[in-house]
Amino acid sequence: MNRDANRHTNQDKNGLNRNKNGLIEHGQLFIGGTMTDPAGRAVIDVVSPHTEEVIGRVPHASREDVDRAVAAARTSFDSGIWADRPPAERIEVVTRIKDGIAARHEELARTVSAQNGSPYSWSVLAQALGAMMVWDCAIAVARELSYEERRAGALGPLLVRREPVGVVAAVVPWNVPQLVAAAKLAPALLTGCSVVLKPSPETPLDSYLLAEIVTEAGLPEGVLSILPAEREVSEYLVGHPGVDKVAFTGSVAAGKRVMEVAARHLTRVTLELGGKSAAIILPDADPEEAVAGIVPSAWMNNGQACVAQTRILAPRAHYAELAERFAAAASALVVGDPLDPATQVGPLVAERQRRRSLEYIALGQREGAKVLAGGGRPADRDTGWYVEPTLFGDVTNDMRIAREEIFGPVICLLPYDTEEEAVRIADDSDYGLSGSVWTRDAERGIEVARRVRTGTYSVNTFALDMFGPFGGYKNSGLGREFGPEGFAEYLEHKTIHLPAGHGEVPGAPEAPEAPGAPGEHAGGEV
Repeated sequence: MNRDANRHTNQDKNGLNRNKNGLIEHGQLFIGGTMTDPAGRAVIDVVSPHTEEVIGRVPHASREDVDRAVAAARTSFDSGIWADRPPAERIEVVTRIKDGIAARHEELARTVSAQNGSPYSWSVLAQALGAMMVWDCAIAVARELSYEERRAGALGPLLVRREPVGVVAAVVPWNVPQLVAAAKLAPALLTGCSVVLKPSPETPLDSYLLAEIVTEAGLPEGVLSILPAEREVSEYLVGHPGVDKVAFTGSVAAGKRVMEVAARHLTRVTLELGGKSAAIILPDADPEEAVAGIVPSAWMNNGQACVAQTRILAPRAHYAELAERFAAAASALVVGDPLDPATQVGPLVAERQRRRSLEYIALGQREGAKVLAGGGRPADRDTGWYVEPTLFGDVTNDMRIAREEIFGPVICLLPYDTEEEAVRIADDSDYGLSGSVWTRDAERGIEVARRVRTGTYSVNTFALDMFGPFGGYKNSGLGREFGPEGFAEYLEHKTIHLPAGHGEVPGAPEAPEAPGAPGEHAGGEV
């Protein structure tokens, strides 16, 4: 890493390595597998959401840096240094990456928490070990993946090949940077692609740890570059003619812009966007179990999670009891320093996010919703971008607080009368990413899950399994991540028509005889 900037480092009380200026500072960019001086002098200051002080500094990648990174990726891919390796060899290298993340998971968790305010206990599970799980599950999928398949065609034997798509631009957000990066990097690298990874400017520090890990794992030069940058440079990367595929996670507005820019070169795009997921509590549900299960998935990561259960649908007959239970649970959540292991809700990533949440809280009150818990800044937090865990009651689904993604610790409780109405409310959304149902009758819950149009759904739990496809309906995105379906997004499919008698598949149907006289075309050209 940038040896000059980090020559004299000391660990602070949280185990973070800081230089003599008290900063986690890097002066170079990871381009093509090598630490390289940036083309420009612009820098990104990383600000602690807890103290509001600068804790780190990294170079801001420029367009020239993007050109160098894409050229390195293009060269490495076209040369076959990685793509032409046997899959087993790629799996070996990626397994070492996964092992490196496991070995440094506490350091990764501390770094992410310091940057974006995630509670450390949640960062260990989701930011670090969750990322490791993504890599691990992807490796398991890769072991079963076939890159060639013989099929019986209607006109003769076929050879169907799966080939890496090429150079991938992977753009990741600040809320779960390591997990989202893994969701893109793991299948891309395992299939043989080369990648330019673009971390968010709010959270670039952990990407330097990742650079160290992939270097130590033996990833060939040119296969991976990491470029922290703001929106303008991100857009330049997405629209670069040397990029074959864009994998993006972020807001709906940004996703639409990504799609628009990528369309100039017909670049393939997958988009994992926002959510406004509904947790349906059926009348027969155990209220204590439902509240205990929903609260962690509603306020997870300080409410900064696209899959958060931000709309809780309660049967009207039990609404008062559930409202009281949820309000008590929200009020009991421990708010504080994200690096304190006891903290359950930390600060939001930036002042703009705090302002956004507070504006939605004010809007909800104007719309007629009732604040049941929270509703402002914690009285004991003079510094830091904190917002109290907030619960709104008496919410109707036409209110903006129920329809728009707030991306903060603000949850809506909505009453319903019938199961059909609950499903209708859950579906009455521009989003379709996640959701859950809570009931003593699991089969009934499964039937509800089948009816709600959303990409992932849980019955009597909240889960995100990396062996199953993850993605959204409607404005929640395009394409899927995780599982074999996620791998398919990084592969091209080629059909090779084989000569008759070569590689025949047992049981193949005979080619149909064309209508008309023998030896004549039936009409039209192919």
